[in-house]
Parts: sequence; structure tokens; C-alpha cells
Amino acid sequence: MNIYVGNLPFGTSENELSELFSEYGQVITAKVITDRMTGRSKGFGFIEMENDNEAKAAIEALDQKEYQGRTLKVNEARPREERPPRKNFY
Repeated sequence: MNIYVGNLPFGTSENELSELFSEYGQVITAKVITDRMTGRSKGFGFIEMENDNEAKAAIEALDQKEYQGRTLKVNEARPREERPPRKNFY
């Protein structure tokens, strides 16, 4: 199951995110989304867990939990919507 994790502290690493969720089961991947231009975290990420029951337990336990001074928003990720290509304004 793919899990969305929002309102992450900007300094959170992918390893820290993986460790947070590994308490509830096996984490396959952990990805913190970053800005392409600056490389700075956008404050959200995604976790992929193999077992759906473990993923649901993690969502239940971590949604609205305070983590490093911020309240996490955790839920099952929705499929990515296709967006039209961006136009260059140069």
C-alpha cells in the first residue's frame, strides 16, 4: 500500500521517515518530495508498505500524531492525476 505523509518537518530525511513507519511493519520505500530547483523538502512524502494490514495500522497510529513539532497528516495515497505539461515562460 502506498501512504501519503503530509506536514513533515522540512529537515526529515528518507531514513527517518522509513524508521518512523518501520515500527508498524516492513517498509519497501520511503520518499521525501523535494523542490527540483532548490532541493529543499516540500514537507510531504510517500511510504510504500508491503502488508496492507500493517499499512493501515501505521496510518491509524500516525495520522494527527505530533512528530518533531508538527502534526502529521497520514492517509492512503491517491493515484497521481495526469496534468497537462507546463509552459515555459522564458
